[in-house]
Amino acid sequence: MRVLIAHNYYQQAGGEDAVVTEEASLLESHDITVEIYAKHNDSIKFMPRTQLALDTLWSRKSADEVSAVIKRFKPDVIHTHNTFPLISPSLYYAAARQNIPVVQTLHNFRLFCAQAMFMRNGKVCEDCLGKLAWRGVIRGCYRGSKLESAAVVSMQGLHRVLGTYQHKVTRYIALNQFCSDKFIEAGLPKARMTIKPNFIDLPLVPHETGQLRLGGLFVGRLSIEKGLATLAEAASIYTQAKLDVIGVGPEERMLKTHTNILLQGWKAPVDIYASMRSAAYLVMPSIWYENFPRTLVEAFACGLPVIASRLGAMVELIDDGFTGLLFEPGNAKDLANKLQWADSHPEEMLKMGREARWEYETKYTSSINFKQLMDIYQDAIHAHQETLNQN
Repeated sequence: MRVLIAHNYYQQAGGEDAVVTEEASLLESHDITVEIYAKHNDSIKFMPRTQLALDTLWSRKSADEVSAVIKRFKPDVIHTHNTFPLISPSLYYAAARQNIPVVQTLHNFRLFCAQAMFMRNGKVCEDCLGKLAWRGVIRGCYRGSKLESAAVVSMQGLHRVLGTYQHKVTRYIALNQFCSDKFIEAGLPKARMTIKPNFIDLPLVPHETGQLRLGGLFVGRLSIEKGLATLAEAASIYTQAKLDVIGVGPEERMLKTHTNILLQGWKAPVDIYASMRSAAYLVMPSIWYENFPRTLVEAFACGLPVIASRLGAMVELIDDGFTGLLFEPGNAKDLANKLQWADSHPEEMLKMGREARWEYETKYTSSINFKQLMDIYQDAIHAHQETLNQN
């Protein structure tokens, strides 16, 4: 099989970019021939705003480049991750003209929300779910700019009218059932929706599930949607808490005022995993619909239970009382109570860590993920061929 992966890389690298790299490596490790067609948002700074807006709607350049790659590489399937803003949905049409099935992983809610996270003013917002997102323009939901928001919403509206998302993508990959349900509610065809989570390869370190573990850990970008204000308030309520924070971002200054929160900046993955193997629990106080945080898989792989907001996919991914604990989103007192309970019950937390590792081994390893991915590709190829035969 030959797989063409398409991805528009972000200026600030994150979990989505890492997934692209790891899935490509996973395929190649199983003798699948892979090529990556990539754009990088670093080039945006050199582009005229008008040209960027037009390319967001439809990039002729990307369509021509993808067409050329298809003719040369001859892929059996195209797997796209992020097409916004430089690749654009024109890729789907380039694939259709040459009869290549397209698989699209949905890492966020960009197809339906200008802000991409269904969040506004620090709270979940579904005002545009299933509707034309004109409110996103008025509110300047994309980067606080009405003009830039208009470009995003115009892309959504144009391709809704053209039926791009209904007919030009053979199979969608949602990262969990919650997100799948949201995408279907927003208008994507249920028959084309599949579910495949993220994965990671982390062997079990000897004795890591039985060693003494202390304190809490947060790993991620220090931004508003991650619920760090809730974490900081919880730390003020439960002053005995000891919380290590790995990451950088705009919330850093706010966290510095708390003596029981230790900011460690950003670290290499190997150092993050070492911290995960020594902490008693990971804290994920997010106030938005996390699609499938890679950090959660890493924690489970390290035998680390997760204390998270009872919100969106977290309810599905964390078995409350078995692989972690859930608390009311944005409720600092409830979070403080959960942190205190966790610190007071080290044996129970160790047991949850063992359950978390078992969850990882049965759902989130590379071998399981490879089989899921190949099944999706084969299904897409078969479905696409059936459509061609019918036409």
